[in-house]
Amino acid sequence: MPPRVILVGIGGATCSGKTTLAKHLRRIIPRSVIIHQDPQELIPIHPVYGVQDWDDAKGAIDWPRMVKALAEVKRTGTIPPEHYSHDHLNEQRDLPIDTATYERWRDHREADENITWVLVDGFLLYWHPEVVKLLDVRVFLRVSHEVLKQRRNERSGYHTAEGTLWRDPPNYWEQIVWPAYEAAHVHMVEGGDVEHGRPNGTVPDLLLIEGQS
Repeated sequence: MPPRVILVGIGGATCSGKTTLAKHLRRIIPRSVIIHQDPQELIPIHPVYGVQDWDDAKGAIDWPRMVKALAEVKRTGTIPPEHYSHDHLNEQRDLPIDTATYERWRDHREADENITWVLVDGFLLYWHPEVVKLLDVRVFLRVSHEVLKQRRNERSGYHTAEGTLWRDPPNYWEQIVWPAYEAAHVHMVEGGDVEHGRPNGTVPDLLLIEGQS
């Protein structure tokens, strides 16, 4: 009997901790894999500021490719080879789980359970309705503006699909990153308040986890 495949969406802003959470869960949960929502190769230029816009929901992600990959992994439990990721090249912050916590969570899963868990890690995970529909579990990590900004500024940069290292130009957070985050998530919280609003049901059964503030 083929395994049951469950897609777990782990969304949140850049630097919210979603990738770290996904990697901890992969370590804990047997038969789990991560699929990353990486930006597409041809990034559009912002019409006002004249720099590459890595955060705009419409242009930053190759949505047909993303939908196709998720549908395929949901059907087979295997990430298709054409869905590559360069996440491993980026700076990896070591945030270990203590042994007792690891063993407690691991023991929740029966070793013979015939389930493949696919952890879908993405900074624009809940913008496209077809992507939302494909997810079986929807988790959103919310961290305050100031903490996100500090974490972003502490990063050395991001490795791109072309093999280059992207470093934010001056004022990139204020002009590009935060406005794009607000625009992509305003629809899913009450009052359009991305920092304090509760889920409004637009993204069904969304589990909101409040992070460091």
